[in-house]
Amino acid sequence: MLFRPPPSAADATAPGTGPGSSSGGSWRQLARLVRLPNLLIMALCLLLVRACLLLPHLPWRQVLAPGFGVLLLAALCIGAAGYIINDYYDVKIDAINRPGRLVVGRGINRRYAMLAHLVLSGLGVGLGALLSPLLGLVNLGSALLLWGYSARFKRVALVGNVSIATLTAALVLLPELQLHTSRSAVWGYALAAFLLTLVREIVKDVEDMRGDAQHECRTLPLVWGVPRTKWVAGFFLACLGLLVAGAVFNALFMSHRYGLGLWLLVLVLAPLLALAAALRRADQRQHFARLSTWCKLIMLAGVFSMLGLV
Repeated sequence: MLFRPPPSAADATAPGTGPGSSSGGSWRQLARLVRLPNLLIMALCLLLVRACLLLPHLPWRQVLAPGFGVLLLAALCIGAAGYIINDYYDVKIDAINRPGRLVVGRGINRRYAMLAHLVLSGLGVGLGALLSPLLGLVNLGSALLLWGYSARFKRVALVGNVSIATLTAALVLLPELQLHTSRSAVWGYALAAFLLTLVREIVKDVEDMRGDAQHECRTLPLVWGVPRTKWVAGFFLACLGLLVAGAVFNALFMSHRYGLGLWLLVLVLAPLLALAAALRRADQRQHFARLSTWCKLIMLAGVFSMLGLV
């Protein structure tokens, strides 16, 4: 049985575990395990990259070709497998940092979690290989990097942060690796995704210091201290700000895409500047948790900005 029954009568009467609700609770646990909202954002990103950056003038019938559906399914399998293996290795740390969001070991048996990771990873690699050897290798590399991140890399200063940022950039590039359009815009978005993800991962390391310290992790704030870590995050944030400012200038004054330029200015660049100011003042765990959420919202705004290129 994948989802374990309540161990006691007290647990059986807890919200969401009473008669008739176990199925709904199981699906909620599964959705939380694979980070369903994040997977939906991944799917949206891939769709907009293909439709807006690579094939802006083609009808939706051609945009939503079967090959793209296979690519999308493969990417989501790899992403879901990555979330599962991360929770598998982080049971003890998450019990300290995020006890309310603990799923593996509490709602889902660890052996079944590992089995689900292996099946989803294999499916993602296999589907990628069906499309092309290159995509198969990229998905294989992504699956191995996610396993390495969960087992070791995330506990090493900056290595884990760069690993996740690289995987995020690779996600943006997947449709281009399938189509080979040589459009430069997709590389700009991939670089922006890399930098913003890197900032968010560093911020999350500060947020999770307490649990990481108790399990001998060597993350950036534990090695360099919070003040220096904020300077590192600020450096990458400044690089991202310059990149976005260049895109705003190009959209407004060079290509005359005023909708795109105003969107990037108001909903991406201005929040980035506010984020930098908030990062400078942050000194409590809840401040860094808020900054992490802020980064996700900015990334979502960046994804939707692709619509301005159609």
